[in-house]
Amino acid sequence: MINQYGYARIIIVKLKSKMKINKYNSRFSVLSLAVAVAITFGLVVSPMVRADQFDEQIRNLKKQNSQIAGAVNQLEVSAVDFNDKISKLQQQIDALQAQINQSNVEIEQTKTKIAVAEEELAKQRKLLGVNIKAMYLEGQISTVEMLASSSDLSDFFDKAQYRSSVKDTITGTMDRVTALKFELNAQKERLELQKKDQEARQVDLDGQRAEQANLLALNEADRNRLNTDIKNNYAQIGELKRQQLIANARFIGGTAGTGPACGGGYLAKWCEIPQDSVVDDWGMYNRECVSYAAFKVAASGRHMPYWGGYGNANQWDDNARNVGIVVDGEPREGDVAQTDAGGLGHVMYVEHVYGDGTIYISQYNASFDGRYSEKRISAAGLNFIHF
Repeated sequence: MINQYGYARIIIVKLKSKMKINKYNSRFSVLSLAVAVAITFGLVVSPMVRADQFDEQIRNLKKQNSQIAGAVNQLEVSAVDFNDKISKLQQQIDALQAQINQSNVEIEQTKTKIAVAEEELAKQRKLLGVNIKAMYLEGQISTVEMLASSSDLSDFFDKAQYRSSVKDTITGTMDRVTALKFELNAQKERLELQKKDQEARQVDLDGQRAEQANLLALNEADRNRLNTDIKNNYAQIGELKRQQLIANARFIGGTAGTGPACGGGYLAKWCEIPQDSVVDDWGMYNRECVSYAAFKVAASGRHMPYWGGYGNANQWDDNARNVGIVVDGEPREGDVAQTDAGGLGHVMYVEHVYGDGTIYISQYNASFDGRYSEKRISAAGLNFIHF
């Protein structure tokens, strides 16, 4: 499996592994998204650290970021819903406020009409009082005296009829004004009740809007927290990759890219062409560490199994055990030294074993450039495959 999170330089060099046996990619199954709580992984750094431990932590952090990103996406969808609800509630609140404003206008207009009616009613009462007083005074005069003061009989009846008509008119006007006043007061009460209901509905809508706004604020806080978790995880990933490169640096035979393109007897048909352009006799891409190690084993006259379809260098120790080849921590000349460093692993050919716990190795692609290099390194922490 090509692990894109192994060595940091894998991404730089054509986005493909430089220590692989094959190029079969496997896909991780998509995890069900849930609200992810970022788990902080401590960096494990020690003199005997296994670089694949970094890779496992990187995979876990990447997995967390994927889950957290899914949760952030869900929160963003919810935020859109909250904003939509807030917008609709605000529209209802604004519409109610317009109704309340209209109710206030109508209430004030009704109050003005009531005041006018009361003023008219007072005026008519005054007129009625004057008319009643006049009629009272006339009532104190005898009919003979009234007839005597009239120019004729017709004038007498006209005066009496006029006063009666005035009284009826004033009384009718007062009745109409009084009825209008009652009607206007009733209208005013209805408008005030309507306004009260509108204000109650507005308070309810304000509460709903405040609740949605609070949920939106919590949503935004959660998104900010999760995005911070993602950022922190990426920072940890960067540190892990840095440590990973440090762990792998022990195998680099010099400054990256300065070693010879070919060396160690590796056949020209594989080393004098671009890296990963052909497959060797064991199913491995040329100028990879595994291709060179396989070549060295076969060139020594020993049997080299066809491991082209069995994974990367980090699987060589298990592949060897599965076919009965001894694997231990004791180096011998001609062994293949193996490590899981970088997640994809690395293999080297043991040229010489020293008595101080160090070995001299030859290798390809230690610095991810497909070049040959040699180096004296500590044998500590390595597996040795005794082909």
